[in-house]
Amino acid sequence: MLYRNRLRRALALLDRYETAEEAWRTLDEPEMDACLKRAQQELEWIEEHSIRVWTLADEDYPYRLRQCPDKPLLLYGKGNLQPSEGHVVSIVGTRQPTQRGKELTEILVRELHERLESVTIVSGGAYGIDIAAHRAAIQYGVPTIIVPAHGLDRIYPLQHRPEAVASLEKGGLLTEFPSGTEPLAPFFVQRNRIVAGLADAVVVVESRERGGSLISAQMAVDYDRELFAFPGRPTDVSSSGCNKIIRQNKAGLITCADDLIDAMQWTKRDSGFQPVQTQLIGLRDDLSAQQQDLLQKLQEAEEGMHINLLVMETERPYGDVASDLMMLEIQGLVRSLPGGIYRFVR
Repeated sequence: MLYRNRLRRALALLDRYETAEEAWRTLDEPEMDACLKRAQQELEWIEEHSIRVWTLADEDYPYRLRQCPDKPLLLYGKGNLQPSEGHVVSIVGTRQPTQRGKELTEILVRELHERLESVTIVSGGAYGIDIAAHRAAIQYGVPTIIVPAHGLDRIYPLQHRPEAVASLEKGGLLTEFPSGTEPLAPFFVQRNRIVAGLADAVVVVESRERGGSLISAQMAVDYDRELFAFPGRPTDVSSSGCNKIIRQNKAGLITCADDLIDAMQWTKRDSGFQPVQTQLIGLRDDLSAQQQDLLQKLQEAEEGMHINLLVMETERPYGDVASDLMMLEIQGLVRSLPGGIYRFVR
């Protein structure tokens, strides 16, 4: 709440005064001294870590965010970020998705990639649908922007560090929070407005009736963004929130990427496009011998294998096997299923 109050005060000052310098001179001397000291620390950190910064005065400040009444004063970015280019789709949902939800997310990202000349996937990097969207984007070579609820001097949750690193090649990390900002609960809601504001369209894959992703959905409506949701059966608790916003006519019902593309009236790419090949063909030079061995075992097991069985068969430590499986999953070569089962992606 304190941060939001400061943001409102700063935006009000910028609206009142012609320049930031004039607004700055309204502060008293102790405030100036404290701000200058903190700013100097932040500048040194930015330069040391090659962080890109956007201010509202910059012409290349993401134009979709600029339209929002509570737009961030500053944005900190890391990676190859082009937040204003092409079509931007934000994908949100529950942190406890079903297998169906994760598969819908992967298929949506893949089909958007196959049908559109340019698309960027945005989400918050959290557990569940968020990370499923980022993983699918990385798997299919789609730019993806992770919007964390903290500064860029840390990754939360730490388990998602591989995806954060992988996103830097196409996309990256974007936040309004300076270094040193911890992932406190209020900041997750606050960052949701960036997830919604960056996008042309926001898609809710799965959400309970009071799910946190519905906050992002409402923000999308408030920002005049197009909102869509995948429906669920009336008995599906995990989709009750999606059914609710569809029933309230807040979200358009979609069942596939074509529904979204048609609703947005986007132009589809030439049908001669060849999708990314994810099937294993022979040995992979970019995999370790241990990863090759795991992949071979999973390729031969049509129903998948439990991680404990893989540990027994490879005679390797559990942590090492789990780490290799995670890297294989990030590359789109295997899929994790409920109950510790892993399956080769054919």
